Order: sequence, then structure tokens, then C-alpha cells
Amino acid sequence: MITLHHCAGSRSMRVLWLLNELGEPFDISIRPFDASLRQPDYLVASPAGRVPALELEGDTYFESLAIMEILCERFPARGLGRLPGDLDRPDWLVWLHFAETISQHCAALTQQHIVLFEDWQRSPTVMKIEVARLKKCFAAIEGRLSTPLENRDYLLTSGFSAADIAVGQAIWMALHYTNLEGFPETAAWYERITERPGFRDALPEPGTGVFAQEFYAQPAEAPPVG
Repeated sequence: MITLHHCAGSRSMRVLWLLNELGEPFDISIRPFDASLRQPDYLVASPAGRVPALELEGDTYFESLAIMEILCERFPARGLGRLPGDLDRPDWLVWLHFAETISQHCAALTQQHIVLFEDWQRSPTVMKIEVARLKKCFAAIEGRLSTPLENRDYLLTSGFSAADIAVGQAIWMALHYTNLEGFPETAAWYERITERPGFRDALPEPGTGVFAQEFYAQPAEAPPVG
């Protein structure tokens, strides 16, 4: 039995997408994106009070990318992981974990736009810096997809994998704050992977999840005082 503890639109969405692609039966425990994640009963599953947490055959795991590695190794038949000895294993690990590089910038923007309720608490400068860092991440993906010798359809030459899921979900979060203008291969790749039923079935129901709106525009810099 598999149970995913999930907040719609959060990083647990990447695990939900992977589970959809694996085709194994699972249950979902929907958690609100609030302080209830720090209640004692949930802290048993996730000591830091975060999603996702995964119950799998009597054991409980946390940290989304670790969970993805565990699931890919536990259910290798779908070919979404690259097991030790596979030529693409090192690149698979690199790009799988690159999702967290993107996600940390998304988390900073989520804090600025969503978690901080008062305008005076927010920093347009921080928002600008984090969007610029996201653009650098997009440039890294663009370089991976468009090499001098070939244009890849996916992050790995050997095809679609959990690395595309992890990075693709991070891009989905990032696109609430910026866009893929100037990154044509990344945009084409993103469109390609988000056409998959596994992605569509992982999307939050309308009106639910972390993001209350589709896009959060960066506010203008405050004028100087005096």
C-alpha cells in the first residue's frame, strides 16, 4: 500500500505526478498548506512538518526527491529511473536534484508573494533577484536541451524520466512568477511533458492549492523617500 501526504501545488506534486506515471495503486491524504503540518501526528511522518511524506509498505519517507529515487528503484519496470550501472545514471541524478535548485527560488518568491501578507513586509528587490536566478536556471536547461550536436526531446538522451518530472514540476511553480520567453527549447520541452496525462492528473483542482492565482506580477520598486 502506498499513501502520499500531499498539498496541492506544492513540491509534493512532483511525487504525485510520478505516482501517476508509475501506474501503481496509491491513496492520497490531502493536507492544507498551513500550520497543521506541524501537528504531532503528522510530524511522525515528516519531522520538519513539510510535504510530501510517503507511506510505503509499512515505512514512511520524506523529502520529495529522495521519495522519487525510492519509488523509481522500487518500481523499475516503468523505466522512469536510471539504476546504478546505467550510462545515464549520473545525469539522471544531476537533473533530478537540479529541480531543488529551481524550487528554492520558487519558495523564496512564494514567501514574498503569498506567505507575507502585508506589502511593507515584501521586498521588490528580493523578488527581482529571485526571478533573475530562475532565468539562470532556465538557461541551464536550455543549454542541456540544445547542444551543438543535437536537440534533446528530454533531459536525458535515453528519454523521458523522473528527472523531467521533477524539473518540469519546478518549472510549473516558477511560471507563476515569470515566463520562458527567450528559451525556445525549454518551452517546447515543457509543453511536451505537460501534455502527459500524469501531469494533468497531478494539477490542483481549481480553487485549491498553494497558488490562489495563475500569475503573480512583480511589484514596482518603491520610490526613494525624500
